[in-house]
Amino acid sequence: MTQIKRIAVIGGGIVGATAAFYLSQKNYEVDIYDDGVGQATSAAAGIICPWLSQRRNKEWYQLASKGAAFYPQLMHDLNESLTDSDIYKQVGTLVFKKNPNLLKKLEKTALKRLETAPEIGTLSLLSPKEIKAKFPIYDSEESALFASGGARVDGSLLTKKLIDQAIINGASHYAEKVVLSQPNSADYIIRSKTQAKTYDIIILAVGAWLPELLNSLGLDVDIRPQKGQLVQLHLQKDMSNWPVVMPDGEKDIIPFANGKIIVGATHENDGGYDLTPTKEKLALMLEEAKELAPELKNATITGIRVGTRAYTSDFAPFFGAVPNYPNLFAASGLGSSGLTSGPLIGKMLSQLISDEPTDLPLTDYPVERYIKKQD
Repeated sequence: MTQIKRIAVIGGGIVGATAAFYLSQKNYEVDIYDDGVGQATSAAAGIICPWLSQRRNKEWYQLASKGAAFYPQLMHDLNESLTDSDIYKQVGTLVFKKNPNLLKKLEKTALKRLETAPEIGTLSLLSPKEIKAKFPIYDSEESALFASGGARVDGSLLTKKLIDQAIINGASHYAEKVVLSQPNSADYIIRSKTQAKTYDIIILAVGAWLPELLNSLGLDVDIRPQKGQLVQLHLQKDMSNWPVVMPDGEKDIIPFANGKIIVGATHENDGGYDLTPTKEKLALMLEEAKELAPELKNATITGIRVGTRAYTSDFAPFFGAVPNYPNLFAASGLGSSGLTSGPLIGKMLSQLISDEPTDLPLTDYPVERYIKKQD
């Protein structure tokens, strides 16, 4: 009888939680470790609409586009409704640009992408009056491009559901910080304050904290941290079907059901691993949002989330097997698109471990470019 493989998933954000969920459905013994500190997922704004991005990296777009298309399948696998879930819902996306010419250019790009990505849905340029019909607190004279396939996602609710379901499937979850070691070529040891356990397979999905974990194995990682902050507000309105809003810049507005609305997030390269809320940055972000939606002045602040994103020097993500370390897998460098591409990466890591074909070629996201032996 084949021995059950023991897998440790370190990191309970969107990548680790998804990998743990799919692996828990197979004949594996899965343990999830996450100390809950600085998780990028918790500070992600929650817009799924990569088709309107102007990034030119083809591999990034391939991953993000496939990641967005994967969401309905993920919701099905979690037994979540596509029309009535607090986790994920297609409500459409409104994108603004500095001038009409840039908006027309974006529409042209999106129409071209629509040929291979029907998930974009219907594309249309909307007047201020048409925008207000979809997003009633809008009060500006700017036009916008609307993509009906755009969606909102609550990252914290999604990761909780994935981990809860993995536990139902038999996985264990430990809210602990850990250290990784490899005493021999066959096994890895995970140590925390309370225990030390041996594993056959390790998944490292700790984002910006990957260098800290791999240092113990004599490996350097091309990763830099970026601080992100967002504000959660409450507005006494039914916003369950309002679209998400992407103003020109980085301060997105994401309405949810039950009056919840998210504004964010900041992109602070000088913030590093600092998780302290910054009043000045948050106030500026809110002021910019109020320029499009002045009624947000009447909203009540109900929470602030701070997290740390991971970026590589060329802003490209990577995932897969760590060279020369059997059964050690890693993913990082997702930046601000983690909620879009993270679930698909987690699924592909589970496919890789299970010797199944991956949804995308891993050679496009090479781990060896970013993880190297220390000099």
